[in-house]
Amino acid sequence: MSRIGNRKLQIPTGVEVSMNENKFTAKSSKGSLELIVDPLVKVEISDVVTTTPIDETPRANVMSGTTNSLIQNMLIGVSTGYTKGLEIIGVGYRFNVSGNKIGINAGFSHPVEMIAPEGISVKSISNTEIELSGIDKQKVSEFAAKIREIRSPEPYKGKGIRYKGEYVRRKEGKKAAK
Repeated sequence: MSRIGNRKLQIPTGVEVSMNENKFTAKSSKGSLELIVDPLVKVEISDVVTTTPIDETPRANVMSGTTNSLIQNMLIGVSTGYTKGLEIIGVGYRFNVSGNKIGINAGFSHPVEMIAPEGISVKSISNTEIELSGIDKQKVSEFAAKIREIRSPEPYKGKGIRYKGEYVRRKEGKKAAK
């Protein structure tokens, strides 16, 4: 039986939750998120949100835990939101942010342009650091991964785009023969 599926999720203040047939909705002043709930899972809303499997099949237990985690991410997202920091390291490497467009100079012959998806805001901390924020954890993390993928950190000099606070394991280069 899933232990995560047994969690009782507290509803933060200022957040309205509702269940319409198989659609769970969480709303607040920041926005609203929706989730289509699997038919094998029963979601109950009182002063807390609980998920229980319909029967004792392994798939129902798995989906109960997954649904519980997704609902918790929704509740955190609409109440406080999610942020992901990125930093770029290398000579001449930098971010240029204008509105929802990000220009990335990462050692290529041309700058790479990316447009932030709807619901994600981009804030420039410095020309080597940016912060992505939004209410949907999956969208924020996925967009941060796409940016990091442009020039992921290499292990010899550590150059590239990395998450804020990410540790990049360094390798030793070739040694001269003695």
